[in-house]
Amino acid sequence: MPRLKRLLPFLGWARPDPALLRGELLAGLAVGLMVIPQGVAYAALAGMPLVTGIYASALPALVAVLFSSSVRLSVGPTALSCLLVSAALSPLASPGSGLWVELAVWLSLVSGLLQLLLGWWRFGWLLNLVSAPVLMAFTQAAGLLIIGSQLASLLGLPAAWRDWLAAPQIHWPSLAFGLGSLAALMLVRRWKPAFPSVLLIVLASAGLSVMLDFEASGGKVVGTLPEGLPAFFLPGLPSFDTLSQLLLPTLIITLVSFLETASSAKVDNEKRGQRWNQDQDLIGQGLGKIVSGLCGAFPTSSSFSRSALNLYAGARTGWATVFSVLVVLAALLVFTPVLRHVPKAVLAAIVVVAVLGLIRPREFLRLWRVSRIEASIAGSTFVITLLAAPQLHWGVLAGVLMALSHFLYQRLHPRIIEVGLHPDGSLRDRHLWTLPPLASHSHALRMDAALDFASAAELERAIVERLAHFPDTRHVCLFAQPINRIDATGVDVFLKLSAQLQAHGITLHISGMKLPVEQALRRAGWRGEAGHLRLYRTEQDAVNTLARLEPQADDIAAAAI
Repeated sequence: MPRLKRLLPFLGWARPDPALLRGELLAGLAVGLMVIPQGVAYAALAGMPLVTGIYASALPALVAVLFSSSVRLSVGPTALSCLLVSAALSPLASPGSGLWVELAVWLSLVSGLLQLLLGWWRFGWLLNLVSAPVLMAFTQAAGLLIIGSQLASLLGLPAAWRDWLAAPQIHWPSLAFGLGSLAALMLVRRWKPAFPSVLLIVLASAGLSVMLDFEASGGKVVGTLPEGLPAFFLPGLPSFDTLSQLLLPTLIITLVSFLETASSAKVDNEKRGQRWNQDQDLIGQGLGKIVSGLCGAFPTSSSFSRSALNLYAGARTGWATVFSVLVVLAALLVFTPVLRHVPKAVLAAIVVVAVLGLIRPREFLRLWRVSRIEASIAGSTFVITLLAAPQLHWGVLAGVLMALSHFLYQRLHPRIIEVGLHPDGSLRDRHLWTLPPLASHSHALRMDAALDFASAAELERAIVERLAHFPDTRHVCLFAQPINRIDATGVDVFLKLSAQLQAHGITLHISGMKLPVEQALRRAGWRGEAGHLRLYRTEQDAVNTLARLEPQADDIAAAAI
Protein backbone atom coordinates (compact mmCIF):
# COMPACT_ATOMS: atom_id res chain seq x y z
CA MET A 1 0.00 0.00 0.00
CA PRO A 2 2.78 2.55 0.76
CA ARG A 3 4.29 1.86 -2.66
CA LEU A 4 0.87 2.26 -4.29
CA LYS A 5 0.37 5.61 -2.51
CA ARG A 6 3.72 6.76 -3.83
CA LEU A 7 2.62 5.87 -7.35
CA LEU A 8 -0.85 7.36 -6.81
CA PRO A 9 -0.55 9.96 -4.01
CA PHE A 10 -4.17 11.09 -4.41
CA LEU A 11 -5.22 7.82 -2.75
CA GLY A 12 -4.10 9.41 0.50
CA TRP A 13 -6.45 12.39 0.21
CA ALA A 14 -9.03 12.91 2.93
CA ARG A 15 -12.37 11.24 2.26
CA PRO A 16 -14.68 14.03 1.02
CA ASP A 17 -17.78 15.02 2.97
CA PRO A 18 -20.27 17.84 2.31
CA ALA A 19 -18.54 20.30 4.65
CA LEU A 20 -15.11 19.63 3.14
CA LEU A 21 -16.36 19.83 -0.44
CA ARG A 22 -18.14 23.13 0.26
CA GLY A 23 -14.91 24.75 1.45
CA GLU A 24 -12.89 23.23 -1.38
CA LEU A 25 -15.44 24.46 -3.92
CA LEU A 26 -15.13 28.05 -2.70
CA ALA A 27 -11.32 27.91 -2.75
CA GLY A 28 -11.29 26.31 -6.20
CA LEU A 29 -13.70 28.92 -7.52
CA ALA A 30 -11.48 31.76 -6.26
CA VAL A 31 -8.34 30.30 -7.86
CA GLY A 32 -10.12 29.31 -11.09
CA LEU A 33 -11.51 32.80 -11.61
CA MET A 34 -8.04 34.25 -11.08
CA VAL A 35 -6.06 31.84 -13.25
CA ILE A 36 -8.15 32.32 -16.41
CA PRO A 37 -7.19 35.95 -17.10
CA GLN A 38 -3.72 35.38 -15.65
CA GLY A 39 -3.16 32.47 -18.00
CA VAL A 40 -4.03 34.60 -21.01
CA ALA A 41 -1.70 37.37 -19.80
CA TYR A 42 1.19 34.96 -19.15
CA ALA A 43 0.76 33.32 -22.54
CA ALA A 44 1.30 36.75 -24.10
CA LEU A 45 4.48 37.09 -22.02
CA ALA A 46 5.69 33.71 -23.32
CA GLY A 47 4.97 34.71 -26.92
CA MET A 48 2.42 31.90 -27.22
CA PRO A 49 -1.13 31.90 -28.61
CA LEU A 50 -3.21 33.37 -25.79
CA VAL A 51 -5.52 30.39 -25.42
CA THR A 52 -2.57 28.16 -24.50
CA GLY A 53 -2.38 30.02 -21.20
CA ILE A 54 -5.81 28.62 -20.36
CA TYR A 55 -4.80 25.18 -21.64
CA ALA A 56 -1.81 25.24 -19.26
CA SER A 57 -4.15 26.05 -16.36
CA ALA A 58 -6.45 23.05 -16.81
CA LEU A 59 -5.28 19.46 -17.30
CA PRO A 60 -1.63 20.14 -16.30
CA ALA A 61 -2.83 21.52 -12.96
CA LEU A 62 -5.04 18.48 -12.41
CA VAL A 63 -2.30 15.95 -13.20
CA ALA A 64 0.24 17.83 -11.09
CA VAL A 65 -1.95 17.86 -7.98
CA LEU A 66 -2.91 14.18 -8.40
CA PHE A 67 0.74 13.09 -8.33
CA SER A 68 2.26 15.65 -5.93
CA SER A 69 2.61 15.59 -2.17
CA SER A 70 1.89 19.33 -1.79
CA VAL A 71 -1.74 19.21 -2.84
CA ARG A 72 -2.65 22.82 -2.11
CA LEU A 73 -0.30 24.38 -4.66
CA SER A 74 -1.76 26.06 -7.73
CA VAL A 75 0.04 24.80 -10.84
CA GLY A 76 -0.14 26.59 -14.17
CA PRO A 77 1.48 29.49 -16.00
CA THR A 78 3.83 31.72 -13.98
CA ALA A 79 5.52 34.95 -14.95
CA LEU A 80 9.06 33.69 -14.35
CA SER A 81 8.66 30.47 -16.35
CA CYS A 82 7.00 32.34 -19.20
CA LEU A 83 9.84 34.85 -19.29
CA LEU A 84 12.35 31.99 -19.46
CA VAL A 85 10.41 30.45 -22.35
CA SER A 86 10.40 33.73 -24.25
CA ALA A 87 14.12 34.29 -23.56
CA ALA A 88 15.01 30.76 -24.70
CA LEU A 89 13.08 30.89 -27.96
CA SER A 90 13.66 34.48 -29.10
CA PRO A 91 16.90 33.61 -30.98
CA LEU A 92 15.26 30.61 -32.68
CA ALA A 93 11.81 31.66 -33.91
CA SER A 94 9.26 34.47 -34.16
CA PRO A 95 6.82 34.80 -31.23
CA GLY A 96 3.49 33.13 -31.93
CA SER A 97 4.72 31.29 -35.01
CA GLY A 98 4.23 27.57 -35.53
CA LEU A 99 7.92 26.91 -34.91
CA TRP A 100 7.81 28.94 -31.69
CA VAL A 101 4.88 26.88 -30.42
CA GLU A 102 6.57 23.59 -31.29
CA LEU A 103 9.79 24.61 -29.54
CA ALA A 104 7.87 25.77 -26.47
CA VAL A 105 6.16 22.37 -26.39
CA TRP A 106 9.56 20.67 -26.56
CA LEU A 107 10.75 22.81 -23.63
CA SER A 108 7.72 21.62 -21.67
CA LEU A 109 8.13 17.96 -22.60
CA VAL A 110 11.86 17.71 -21.97
CA SER A 111 11.88 19.74 -18.75
CA GLY A 112 8.92 17.70 -17.52
CA LEU A 113 10.65 14.43 -18.33
CA LEU A 114 13.79 15.64 -16.56
CA GLN A 115 11.84 16.56 -13.42
CA LEU A 116 10.00 13.24 -13.53
CA LEU A 117 13.27 11.28 -13.68
CA LEU A 118 14.90 13.38 -10.96
CA GLY A 119 11.95 12.76 -8.67
CA TRP A 120 11.71 9.04 -9.47
CA TRP A 121 15.44 8.53 -8.83
CA ARG A 122 15.22 10.68 -5.66
CA PHE A 123 17.68 13.27 -6.93
CA GLY A 124 15.67 16.21 -5.66
CA TRP A 125 18.63 17.27 -3.51
CA LEU A 126 20.44 18.36 -6.70
CA LEU A 127 18.17 21.39 -6.86
CA ASN A 128 19.75 22.68 -3.66
CA LEU A 129 22.71 23.77 -5.77
CA VAL A 130 20.98 27.13 -6.20
CA SER A 131 21.42 29.12 -3.01
CA ALA A 132 18.73 31.43 -1.66
CA PRO A 133 20.73 34.64 -2.42
CA VAL A 134 21.27 33.59 -6.05
CA LEU A 135 17.60 32.74 -6.53
CA MET A 136 16.53 35.99 -4.86
CA ALA A 137 18.78 38.09 -7.11
CA PHE A 138 17.80 36.25 -10.29
CA THR A 139 14.11 36.51 -9.43
CA GLN A 140 14.34 40.25 -8.83
CA ALA A 141 16.23 40.84 -12.06
CA ALA A 142 13.71 38.71 -13.94
CA GLY A 143 10.91 40.70 -12.32
CA LEU A 144 12.36 43.95 -13.63
CA LEU A 145 12.73 42.45 -17.11
CA ILE A 146 9.12 41.25 -17.03
CA ILE A 147 7.88 44.70 -16.04
CA GLY A 148 10.04 46.27 -18.74
CA SER A 149 8.61 43.92 -21.35
CA GLN A 150 5.06 45.01 -20.42
CA LEU A 151 5.59 48.77 -20.33
CA ALA A 152 4.88 49.32 -24.01
CA SER A 153 1.48 47.59 -23.83
CA LEU A 154 0.70 49.10 -20.44
CA LEU A 155 1.41 52.68 -21.50
CA GLY A 156 0.00 52.49 -25.03
CA LEU A 157 3.38 52.83 -26.71
CA PRO A 158 4.65 51.16 -29.89
CA ALA A 159 6.05 47.69 -29.33
CA ALA A 160 9.54 48.80 -30.40
CA TRP A 161 11.12 51.59 -28.34
CA ARG A 162 13.04 52.76 -31.40
CA ASP A 163 9.75 53.52 -33.15
CA TRP A 164 8.55 55.56 -30.19
CA LEU A 165 11.81 57.50 -29.96
CA ALA A 166 11.70 58.23 -33.69
CA ALA A 167 8.06 59.39 -33.55
CA PRO A 168 6.84 59.80 -29.95
CA GLN A 169 3.17 58.96 -29.71
CA ILE A 170 0.88 57.47 -27.09
CA HIS A 171 -2.40 55.68 -27.57
CA TRP A 172 -4.28 57.42 -24.77
CA PRO A 173 -7.17 54.92 -24.43
CA SER A 174 -4.63 52.10 -23.98
CA LEU A 175 -2.79 54.18 -21.39
CA ALA A 176 -6.06 54.76 -19.52
CA PHE A 177 -6.97 51.06 -19.59
CA GLY A 178 -3.48 50.03 -18.49
CA LEU A 179 -2.97 52.48 -15.62
CA GLY A 180 -6.61 52.21 -14.50
CA SER A 181 -6.42 48.43 -14.34
CA LEU A 182 -3.06 48.60 -12.57
CA ALA A 183 -4.41 50.93 -9.88
CA ALA A 184 -7.60 48.91 -9.41
CA LEU A 185 -5.74 45.60 -9.10
CA MET A 186 -3.31 46.98 -6.53
CA LEU A 187 -6.05 48.58 -4.45
CA VAL A 188 -8.25 45.47 -4.40
CA ARG A 189 -5.29 43.24 -3.59
CA ARG A 190 -4.58 45.35 -0.51
CA TRP A 191 -8.28 45.45 0.44
CA LYS A 192 -9.27 41.81 0.00
CA PRO A 193 -6.81 39.32 -1.56
CA ALA A 194 -9.44 36.61 -2.06
CA PHE A 195 -11.73 38.90 -4.05
CA PRO A 196 -11.82 37.85 -7.76
CA SER A 197 -10.61 41.29 -8.83
CA VAL A 198 -8.67 40.06 -11.87
CA LEU A 199 -11.71 38.46 -13.48
CA LEU A 200 -14.03 41.38 -12.68
CA ILE A 201 -11.58 43.92 -14.10
CA VAL A 202 -11.18 41.81 -17.24
CA LEU A 203 -14.96 41.64 -17.67
CA ALA A 204 -15.37 45.38 -17.00
CA SER A 205 -12.58 46.26 -19.44
CA ALA A 206 -14.13 44.04 -22.11
CA GLY A 207 -17.45 45.81 -21.70
CA LEU A 208 -15.86 49.26 -21.82
CA SER A 209 -13.84 48.22 -24.86
CA VAL A 210 -17.02 47.34 -26.75
CA MET A 211 -18.83 50.49 -25.63
CA LEU A 212 -15.94 52.79 -26.59
CA ASP A 213 -15.15 50.91 -29.83
CA PHE A 214 -11.61 50.61 -28.50
CA GLU A 215 -10.33 48.30 -31.26
CA ALA A 216 -11.56 50.62 -34.03
CA SER A 217 -9.63 53.52 -32.49
CA GLY A 218 -6.36 51.61 -32.87
CA GLY A 219 -6.30 49.80 -29.55
CA LYS A 220 -4.86 46.30 -29.34
CA VAL A 221 -7.19 43.61 -28.00
CA VAL A 222 -6.93 39.90 -27.22
CA GLY A 223 -8.82 38.92 -30.35
CA THR A 224 -10.70 35.75 -31.13
CA LEU A 225 -9.71 32.72 -29.07
CA PRO A 226 -10.48 29.13 -30.07
CA GLU A 227 -13.38 27.57 -28.19
CA GLY A 228 -13.43 24.05 -26.79
CA LEU A 229 -11.09 21.77 -24.93
CA PRO A 230 -7.43 21.42 -25.93
CA ALA A 231 -6.61 18.81 -28.55
CA PHE A 232 -3.73 16.36 -28.37
CA PHE A 233 -0.61 18.04 -29.73
CA LEU A 234 2.50 16.21 -30.89
CA PRO A 235 5.29 18.54 -32.09
CA GLY A 236 7.53 17.82 -35.01
CA LEU A 237 11.07 16.75 -34.27
CA PRO A 238 13.43 19.76 -34.56
CA SER A 239 16.96 19.54 -35.88
CA PHE A 240 19.79 18.38 -33.66
CA ASP A 241 21.30 21.87 -33.72
CA THR A 242 18.04 23.39 -32.48
CA LEU A 243 17.67 20.78 -29.74
CA SER A 244 21.23 21.45 -28.58
CA GLN A 245 20.39 25.15 -28.26
CA LEU A 246 17.40 24.25 -26.11
CA LEU A 247 19.43 22.07 -23.74
CA LEU A 248 20.71 24.80 -21.42
CA PRO A 249 17.40 26.72 -21.28
CA THR A 250 15.65 23.44 -20.49
CA LEU A 251 17.95 22.84 -17.52
CA ILE A 252 17.36 26.39 -16.26
CA ILE A 253 13.57 26.09 -16.63
CA THR A 254 13.69 22.74 -14.81
CA LEU A 255 15.69 24.25 -11.99
CA VAL A 256 13.99 27.62 -11.61
CA SER A 257 10.44 26.34 -12.00
CA PHE A 258 10.95 23.78 -9.26
CA LEU A 259 12.53 26.37 -6.99
CA GLU A 260 9.31 28.34 -7.49
CA THR A 261 7.47 25.24 -6.36
CA ALA A 262 9.77 24.85 -3.37
CA SER A 263 9.04 28.36 -2.10
CA SER A 264 5.30 27.58 -1.99
CA ALA A 265 5.58 23.93 -0.93
CA LYS A 266 7.71 24.70 2.12
CA VAL A 267 5.12 27.19 3.38
CA ASP A 268 2.29 24.74 2.74
CA ASN A 269 3.98 21.82 4.48
CA GLU A 270 5.04 23.93 7.46
CA LYS A 271 1.43 24.96 8.01
CA ARG A 272 0.34 21.32 7.79
CA GLY A 273 3.15 20.22 10.13
CA GLN A 274 4.51 17.76 7.57
CA ARG A 275 7.89 17.07 6.02
CA TRP A 276 8.17 18.26 2.44
CA ASN A 277 8.54 15.37 -0.01
CA GLN A 278 10.48 17.16 -2.74
CA ASP A 279 10.94 14.03 -4.86
CA GLN A 280 7.19 13.40 -5.07
CA ASP A 281 6.56 17.04 -5.96
CA LEU A 282 9.18 16.73 -8.70
CA ILE A 283 7.23 13.81 -10.13
CA GLY A 284 3.96 15.73 -10.01
CA GLN A 285 5.45 18.89 -11.50
CA GLY A 286 7.17 16.88 -14.23
CA LEU A 287 3.98 15.11 -15.21
CA GLY A 288 2.18 18.46 -15.26
CA LYS A 289 4.74 19.85 -17.71
CA ILE A 290 4.47 16.80 -19.94
CA VAL A 291 0.68 17.09 -20.07
CA SER A 292 0.99 20.82 -20.75
CA GLY A 293 3.22 20.07 -23.74
CA LEU A 294 0.81 17.45 -25.06
CA CYS A 295 -1.94 20.08 -24.85
CA GLY A 296 0.13 22.38 -27.08
CA ALA A 297 1.10 24.71 -24.21
CA PHE A 298 4.31 25.75 -22.46
CA PRO A 299 6.10 24.74 -19.22
CA THR A 300 4.05 25.19 -16.06
CA SER A 301 5.11 25.79 -12.48
CA SER A 302 3.61 26.54 -9.07
CA SER A 303 2.35 30.07 -8.67
CA PHE A 304 3.16 31.55 -5.26
CA SER A 305 0.37 34.14 -5.49
CA ARG A 306 -2.33 31.66 -6.56
CA SER A 307 -1.13 29.09 -4.01
CA ALA A 308 -1.33 31.76 -1.32
CA LEU A 309 -4.86 32.60 -2.49
CA ASN A 310 -5.76 28.91 -2.35
CA LEU A 311 -4.59 28.72 1.26
CA TYR A 312 -6.23 32.03 2.14
CA ALA A 313 -9.54 30.82 0.67
CA GLY A 314 -9.46 27.79 2.98
CA ALA A 315 -8.27 24.93 0.76
CA ARG A 316 -7.41 21.82 2.76
CA THR A 317 -6.91 19.13 0.09
CA GLY A 318 -6.38 18.68 -3.63
CA TRP A 319 -10.14 18.82 -4.21
CA ALA A 320 -9.82 22.61 -4.41
CA THR A 321 -7.60 22.22 -7.47
CA VAL A 322 -10.07 19.76 -9.00
CA PHE A 323 -12.82 22.39 -8.70
CA SER A 324 -10.58 25.15 -10.09
CA VAL A 325 -9.79 22.95 -13.10
CA LEU A 326 -13.52 22.42 -13.68
CA VAL A 327 -13.95 26.21 -13.66
CA VAL A 328 -11.18 26.57 -16.26
CA LEU A 329 -12.61 23.83 -18.47
CA ALA A 330 -16.04 25.46 -18.31
CA ALA A 331 -14.44 28.76 -19.30
CA LEU A 332 -12.86 27.11 -22.35
CA LEU A 333 -16.30 25.99 -23.45
CA VAL A 334 -18.30 29.20 -22.90
CA PHE A 335 -16.10 32.09 -21.73
CA THR A 336 -13.49 32.62 -24.47
CA PRO A 337 -15.73 34.86 -26.66
CA VAL A 338 -15.91 37.35 -23.75
CA LEU A 339 -12.13 37.72 -23.78
CA ARG A 340 -12.06 38.83 -27.41
CA HIS A 341 -12.47 42.55 -26.61
CA VAL A 342 -10.15 42.73 -23.59
CA PRO A 343 -7.43 45.38 -24.20
CA LYS A 344 -3.90 44.03 -24.13
CA ALA A 345 -3.04 46.90 -21.79
CA VAL A 346 -5.20 45.17 -19.16
CA LEU A 347 -3.25 41.92 -19.65
CA ALA A 348 -0.02 43.89 -19.17
CA ALA A 349 -1.39 45.34 -15.92
CA ILE A 350 -2.24 41.82 -14.69
CA VAL A 351 1.35 40.67 -15.34
CA VAL A 352 2.91 43.75 -13.73
CA VAL A 353 0.83 43.44 -10.56
CA ALA A 354 1.68 39.73 -10.30
CA VAL A 355 5.44 40.35 -10.43
CA LEU A 356 5.62 43.49 -8.31
CA GLY A 357 5.95 41.25 -5.27
CA LEU A 358 9.20 39.89 -6.70
CA ILE A 359 10.90 43.30 -6.44
CA ARG A 360 12.32 43.51 -2.92
CA PRO A 361 15.43 45.72 -2.85
CA ARG A 362 15.60 45.56 0.95
CA GLU A 363 16.59 41.91 0.64
CA PHE A 364 19.98 43.01 -0.67
CA LEU A 365 20.50 45.24 2.38
CA ARG A 366 19.48 42.45 4.73
CA LEU A 367 21.80 40.04 2.94
CA TRP A 368 24.66 42.57 3.18
CA ARG A 369 24.25 42.60 6.95
CA VAL A 370 24.29 38.81 7.09
CA SER A 371 27.13 38.08 4.65
CA ARG A 372 28.91 40.58 2.44
CA ILE A 373 30.34 37.85 0.24
CA GLU A 374 26.92 36.33 -0.46
CA ALA A 375 25.51 39.82 -0.98
CA SER A 376 28.22 40.44 -3.59
CA ILE A 377 27.35 37.14 -5.30
CA ALA A 378 23.68 38.13 -5.31
CA GLY A 379 24.48 41.58 -6.69
CA SER A 380 26.63 40.10 -9.44
CA THR A 381 23.88 37.63 -10.33
CA PHE A 382 21.39 40.49 -10.53
CA VAL A 383 23.59 42.58 -12.83
CA ILE A 384 24.60 39.65 -15.07
CA THR A 385 20.97 38.60 -15.49
CA LEU A 386 20.00 42.10 -16.61
CA LEU A 387 22.99 42.49 -18.94
CA ALA A 388 22.63 39.01 -20.47
CA ALA A 389 18.94 39.45 -21.33
CA PRO A 390 17.34 37.78 -23.16
CA GLN A 391 19.81 34.95 -22.47
CA LEU A 392 18.76 34.80 -18.82
CA HIS A 393 20.34 31.42 -18.15
CA TRP A 394 23.76 33.09 -17.92
CA GLY A 395 22.60 34.93 -14.82
CA VAL A 396 21.62 31.70 -13.07
CA LEU A 397 24.77 29.88 -14.19
CA ALA A 398 27.04 32.71 -13.07
CA GLY A 399 25.31 32.87 -9.70
CA VAL A 400 25.50 29.11 -9.17
CA LEU A 401 29.20 29.02 -10.13
CA MET A 402 30.04 31.91 -7.80
CA ALA A 403 28.07 30.38 -4.92
CA LEU A 404 29.66 26.95 -5.45
CA SER A 405 33.12 28.55 -5.64
CA HIS A 406 32.47 30.30 -2.32
CA PHE A 407 31.23 27.05 -0.83
CA LEU A 408 34.29 25.17 -2.08
CA TYR A 409 36.62 27.87 -0.73
CA GLN A 410 35.02 27.54 2.69
CA ARG A 411 35.38 23.76 2.59
CA LEU A 412 39.03 24.08 1.59
CA HIS A 413 39.65 26.62 4.36
CA PRO A 414 37.76 25.29 7.40
CA ARG A 415 37.64 27.18 10.69
CA ILE A 416 40.49 25.85 12.84
CA ILE A 417 41.01 27.58 16.19
CA GLU A 418 43.25 27.18 19.22
CA VAL A 419 40.95 26.80 22.22
CA GLY A 420 41.23 27.99 25.79
CA LEU A 421 39.05 27.61 28.88
CA HIS A 422 36.61 30.52 29.21
CA PRO A 423 35.54 31.65 32.71
CA ASP A 424 32.03 30.32 31.96
CA GLY A 425 33.52 26.82 31.59
CA SER A 426 33.23 26.57 27.80
CA LEU A 427 36.04 26.13 25.30
CA ARG A 428 36.43 29.17 23.03
CA ASP A 429 38.86 30.75 20.60
CA ARG A 430 41.89 31.48 22.79
CA HIS A 431 43.15 34.40 20.72
CA LEU A 432 39.74 36.02 20.26
CA TRP A 433 38.98 35.95 23.98
CA THR A 434 42.62 36.37 25.14
CA LEU A 435 42.57 33.15 27.16
CA PRO A 436 45.60 31.26 28.52
CA PRO A 437 46.56 27.88 27.01
CA LEU A 438 45.06 24.80 28.59
CA ALA A 439 48.54 23.67 29.64
CA SER A 440 52.16 24.64 29.20
CA HIS A 441 53.94 23.25 26.15
CA SER A 442 50.60 22.21 24.68
CA HIS A 443 48.49 23.06 21.68
CA ALA A 444 44.72 22.49 21.91
CA LEU A 445 42.76 22.99 18.70
CA ARG A 446 39.34 22.37 17.18
CA MET A 447 38.37 22.09 13.52
CA ASP A 448 34.73 22.90 12.75
CA ALA A 449 34.43 20.68 9.68
CA ALA A 450 34.53 17.10 8.46
CA LEU A 451 37.99 15.59 8.06
CA ASP A 452 37.97 14.92 4.33
CA PHE A 453 39.96 15.66 1.19
CA ALA A 454 38.92 19.32 1.32
CA SER A 455 39.94 20.06 4.92
CA ALA A 456 42.64 17.49 5.73
CA ALA A 457 45.49 19.56 4.29
CA GLU A 458 44.48 22.60 6.36
CA LEU A 459 44.45 20.56 9.59
CA GLU A 460 47.87 19.14 8.78
CA ARG A 461 49.21 22.62 7.98
CA ALA A 462 47.83 24.09 11.23
CA ILE A 463 49.54 21.44 13.39
CA VAL A 464 52.84 21.37 11.47
CA GLU A 465 53.18 25.16 11.47
CA ARG A 466 52.44 25.30 15.18
CA LEU A 467 55.15 22.76 15.94
CA ALA A 468 57.60 24.65 13.72
CA HIS A 469 57.01 27.89 15.66
CA PHE A 470 56.92 26.20 19.08
CA PRO A 471 59.33 23.24 18.98
CA ASP A 472 59.00 22.73 22.76
CA THR A 473 55.37 21.58 22.34
CA ARG A 474 54.90 18.23 24.11
CA HIS A 475 51.13 17.77 23.87
CA VAL A 476 48.65 18.27 21.03
CA CYS A 477 44.93 18.02 21.88
CA LEU A 478 42.35 17.77 19.12
CA PHE A 479 38.75 18.42 20.20
CA ALA A 480 37.04 16.29 17.59
CA GLN A 481 33.33 16.73 18.41
CA PRO A 482 32.63 18.77 15.22
CA ILE A 483 34.31 16.14 13.03
CA ASN A 484 31.32 14.00 12.06
CA ARG A 485 32.76 12.39 8.94
CA ILE A 486 36.11 11.23 7.61
CA ASP A 487 37.09 10.00 4.15
CA ALA A 488 40.13 8.13 2.81
CA THR A 489 42.20 11.31 2.52
CA GLY A 490 41.30 12.28 6.07
CA VAL A 491 42.28 8.82 7.33
CA ASP A 492 45.67 9.01 5.61
CA VAL A 493 46.41 12.50 6.98
CA PHE A 494 45.31 11.53 10.50
CA LEU A 495 47.50 8.40 10.55
CA LYS A 496 50.46 10.36 9.15
CA LEU A 497 50.10 13.13 11.73
CA SER A 498 49.77 10.58 14.53
CA ALA A 499 52.96 8.85 13.42
CA GLN A 500 54.86 12.14 13.07
CA LEU A 501 53.84 13.31 16.54
CA GLN A 502 54.85 9.98 18.06
CA ALA A 503 58.23 10.12 16.29
CA HIS A 504 58.89 13.52 17.93
CA GLY A 505 57.80 12.32 21.34
CA ILE A 506 54.63 14.42 21.35
CA THR A 507 51.50 13.01 22.96
CA LEU A 508 48.29 13.32 20.93
CA HIS A 509 45.07 13.79 22.94
CA ILE A 510 41.74 13.36 21.15
CA SER A 511 38.45 14.33 22.74
CA GLY A 512 34.97 13.36 21.61
CA MET A 513 35.81 11.30 18.53
CA LYS A 514 32.54 10.22 16.92
CA LEU A 515 31.86 6.54 16.31
CA PRO A 516 31.73 6.69 12.46
CA VAL A 517 35.13 8.42 12.44
CA GLU A 518 36.61 5.91 14.88
CA GLN A 519 35.24 2.96 12.88
CA ALA A 520 36.75 4.29 9.64
CA LEU A 521 40.14 4.69 11.31
CA ARG A 522 40.05 1.19 12.79
CA ARG A 523 39.20 -0.27 9.37
CA ALA A 524 42.40 1.40 8.16
CA GLY A 525 44.47 -0.36 10.82
CA TRP A 526 44.44 2.27 13.57
CA ARG A 527 44.61 0.62 16.99
CA GLY A 528 43.25 3.41 19.14
CA GLU A 529 44.75 4.48 22.46
CA ALA A 530 48.35 3.37 22.80
CA GLY A 531 51.76 4.88 23.48
CA HIS A 532 51.60 8.59 22.72
CA LEU A 533 47.86 8.61 22.00
CA ARG A 534 45.14 9.38 24.54
CA LEU A 535 41.37 9.26 23.90
CA TYR A 536 38.65 11.02 25.91
CA ARG A 537 34.90 10.80 25.59
CA THR A 538 34.16 14.33 26.86
CA GLU A 539 35.79 17.73 26.68
CA GLN A 540 35.90 17.91 30.47
CA ASP A 541 37.96 14.70 30.70
CA ALA A 542 40.51 16.15 28.27
CA VAL A 543 40.63 19.52 30.05
CA ASN A 544 41.14 17.84 33.43
CA THR A 545 43.97 15.68 32.07
CA LEU A 546 45.73 18.67 30.49
CA ALA A 547 45.34 20.63 33.74
CA ARG A 548 47.19 17.87 35.60
CA LEU A 549 50.09 18.31 33.21
CA GLU A 550 50.81 21.78 34.69
CA PRO A 551 53.85 21.64 37.03
CA GLN A 552 52.85 22.26 40.67
CA ALA A 553 54.61 24.79 42.89
CA ASP A 554 56.45 22.05 44.88
CA ASP A 555 57.69 20.51 41.65
CA ILE A 556 59.01 23.87 40.49
CA ALA A 557 60.88 24.42 43.77
CA ALA A 558 62.37 20.95 43.65
CA ALA A 559 63.53 21.52 40.11
CA ALA A 560 65.20 24.77 41.21
CA ILE A 561 67.17 22.95 43.95
